[in-house]
Amino acid sequence: MRRWIAALAGLVVSATVIVSALAALKVGEKAPNFTTDASLGGKVFTYSLANELKKGPVVLYFYPAAFTKGCTIEAHLFADATDKYKALGATVIGVSNDNIDTLNKFSLSECRSKFAVAADTTQSIMKSYDSVLLSKTSYADRVSYVIAPNGNIIYEYSSLSPEKHVENTMQALQQWVTNNKK
Repeated sequence: MRRWIAALAGLVVSATVIVSALAALKVGEKAPNFTTDASLGGKVFTYSLANELKKGPVVLYFYPAAFTKGCTIEAHLFADATDKYKALGATVIGVSNDNIDTLNKFSLSECRSKFAVAADTTQSIMKSYDSVLLSKTSYADRVSYVIAPNGNIIYEYSSLSPEKHVENTMQALQQWVTNNKK
């Protein structure tokens, strides 16, 4: 009986991961535009994807919740890589269901005032990007996108593990920059 329960639990986890991976928007699709409150260095401002895309590519990543272990690791990794993203002409924005007061603190400590994090308390952004965590729908799934200045998604990566999001988005961005040199 224990083996059957363990096998069933494994299948449920596998199915959740597969469905989660299938849910994200795909390369070539138009990225949904959004405007929301965000925080950078503990200061609130209005973030507009359309305005950021006028400056260059955007690395948009969704994460479940500020100050959780995986999200803290991921924020540190993105903070450490922010200068490399900027050198490639890109900006980074993280999105979660956290309120702006929580994100003010998170942007200072875990994001190290290097990049903005946006509040999606209505989950409208997460839903438009198919980035809602299926096993706990009040949270965002861990999904990263690279969006070209024309608004097209050029890369998508879904994994609850935070370790490869920066590495993979950086590689996709570098490839896009190389292919789009004038």
